[in-house]
Amino acid sequence: MAQALKDPTCEKRITTAAFWFILAATFIAGPYFPRWITGLCVVLMAILTAFKRVAPRSSDVPAAAKTRAAADRLGYSVFIPPLLLAFSAVLVATFFKSLGANNAIGVSGVIALIAAFLLFRPKPVYAAKDCTRLTDNVGVTGILPQVLAALGAVFTAAGVGDVIAAGVSAVIPSGNLFAATAVYCIAMAVFTMIMGNGFAAFSVITVGIGIPFLIAQGADPAVVGALGLTAGYCGTLMTPMAANFNILPAAVLETKNKYTVILSQLPMALFMLAIHIVLMYFLAF
Repeated sequence: MAQALKDPTCEKRITTAAFWFILAATFIAGPYFPRWITGLCVVLMAILTAFKRVAPRSSDVPAAAKTRAAADRLGYSVFIPPLLLAFSAVLVATFFKSLGANNAIGVSGVIALIAAFLLFRPKPVYAAKDCTRLTDNVGVTGILPQVLAALGAVFTAAGVGDVIAAGVSAVIPSGNLFAATAVYCIAMAVFTMIMGNGFAAFSVITVGIGIPFLIAQGADPAVVGALGLTAGYCGTLMTPMAANFNILPAAVLETKNKYTVILSQLPMALFMLAIHIVLMYFLAF
C-alpha cells in the first residue's frame, strides 16, 4: 500500500493503495468489525476491481541476461525449497498435531525460506521485494480463494443445494444411476470452476445431488465423498478462478499467456473427470 502511494509511475496509485489497505484491515481487524463493515469492505474492493482501479506498481525486475545466467547456474536446485516446504508441512502436521494445519504451513514456509537463503544466498531484502513483486503480478486475483470459500458457505446457508436438487430431478431419468453419477461428478467440476474452490463446491453439490440421487439410492457415502471431491479438483485444473493454482504459476513464470497453465492441464483434466465417473459408478454401487 505504502509503496504504491510512493510510486509516481503507478497508475491509479490512490485507489490501488486503498484496495490493499481495505484488504489488510479486514485480515487484521475483521474479527472485531461489525459484520456490516466487513461486508462493506468486500463491496468496496469489488467496486475498485470491477472498475479496474487497481494497478501494479513498478518493480525491480532483473534483466533477462541476469535471470538466464542465474537459471543456468542454479539448475534444478530451485525446486529444493518448494519440495522441502511440502515435505516439512506434512511432517509438522503429522508429528506436531497441536499446532494445527495452518501453523504447520507457516512453519514449513519458514523452513523453506531458510533453505532458499542457504542455497542461493540472495540479499535478505529480496524476500520482501520479491513477495511484493509477486503480489503485484497476481493482483486482485490473489484474494479469490478466500472470497470464493466464503461464498460457498453463503450458498450452502442460502439453500442453493435445494434449488440444484429441484433442477436436477427434472433432468435425471428416474432410477438411472449412471446418469446421476455423471451429473454429480460433472456438476462438482463445473461448480468448482465457478467457485474456484473444491471445498466450497462440495458442500453445495453434495447436498443438492450427491445425497438425494446417489447416497439415498444405496451408494457408498465414503466412495461418493472421496471421488466427488477429487472430481471437483478436475474443475480446479480448468479455471482461472483457482488463482493460486493456475494464475499464480503463470505470474511466477512470467508466461506470455496467463492461461498457459490451464491450457496445458485441460486435456488431462477432462480425461480424469471421465475416469471419476466410471470409478464412482462401479465402486459406489
